[in-house]
Amino acid sequence: MSKFGAIPNLIYSDVNTAVSFIKTAFGFKEHKVYKNDSGNIVHAQLILGNALIMVNPFNPYTAFGKMLNLPKNLNGYNTQTPYFVIENIDAHYKNAIANGAEIIIEIKDESYGGRGYSCKDPEGNIWNFGSYNPYLE
Repeated sequence: MSKFGAIPNLIYSDVNTAVSFIKTAFGFKEHKVYKNDSGNIVHAQLILGNALIMVNPFNPYTAFGKMLNLPKNLNGYNTQTPYFVIENIDAHYKNAIANGAEIIIEIKDESYGGRGYSCKDPEGNIWNFGSYNPYLE
């Protein structure tokens, strides 16, 4: 049985900068990082608590890449947004702001329980963080 059930795969034009930002602003840790001979990240696996994400370079010339696009090429629109459960959401929110995340929904208490916020990273990907944990229901 696998440790992780769902693993979001995020694409970026500048993976090195994106990985650095995700670690600093959102608190992710490196699980595995693969680089090419030039030192550019070609695949990264990052962990936050028991959640894992994959971060890859945008390459519209591959069979898979032809089906994807970046928010900057879509007038800032996203088609999916990951959500991560955070124990100390207020501290996480402050750290994200301090490290350059663009807050698009301020932190607030949710009617269904918990507290959360939404933000964009420098490439326009939307991230959602909150204390609400649907697994506990």
